Amino acid sequence: MARLIKSVGPMDLRAPSEDRFAALVRSIMYQQLAGAAAAAIHGRFLKLFARGLSPAAVLKLPDGTMRSAGVSGPKAAAITDLARKMADGTVPLHDADSLSDDELVARMVQVRGIGPWTAQMFLMFQLRRLDVWPVDDYGVRKGWAAAHGLKELLKPREMQPEGEKFRPYRSIAAWYCWRVVDTVLPVKLEKARVAPNPSKPKPVKAPLAPKARNSKPGRAPLAPKARKRS
Repeated sequence: MARLIKSVGPMDLRAPSEDRFAALVRSIMYQQLAGAAAAAIHGRFLKLFARGLSPAAVLKLPDGTMRSAGVSGPKAAAITDLARKMADGTVPLHDADSLSDDELVARMVQVRGIGPWTAQMFLMFQLRRLDVWPVDDYGVRKGWAAAHGLKELLKPREMQPEGEKFRPYRSIAAWYCWRVVDTVLPVKLEKARVAPNPSKPKPVKAPLAPKARNSKPGRAPLAPKARKRS
């Protein structure tokens, strides 16, 4: 991990959103989508709210409005459920700073479409919790395998004990695992070394036989003429 940190440089997180509801909506929007596609749909979604995004504003949208902006049916249902449960106090976030990671995850997964992964991303990037270890994240598992020269990715249950050595800063370890996936490193890490290719011997061409005199392709050589006797 020390070599990885030296190669990638200091940890750099995007600024958290000022609105925690908006941050959770963004997390839902980005589920299972490439960044560019998610950003485009998210941008169209935000344009639906001239006076700003809020749980009340979401609940006032006519049926089908989110779908017209490109939001899928399941995600529209998840955003509506989040707005409803925040509005009625089922999933409050104003006291998030006083709750443990496990308590927050247990609260947020009550919302349709929010699972442990979405809750963990909220903890890491919005609340800046430093000891989150998202073992179900494919990028973390892939980065860990690449950094340690593993041919196969560890399963989530196998990844769990690997993070214990980084407590209470497992979020930082996860962030650097992500960077392995999207960063070209100057050296291979740990044992992930590539053996040099042995030089291949150059093929030796057989020497061509000398051409017979007075011969042409496809014809036998002519016999020498006999001398006339005097």
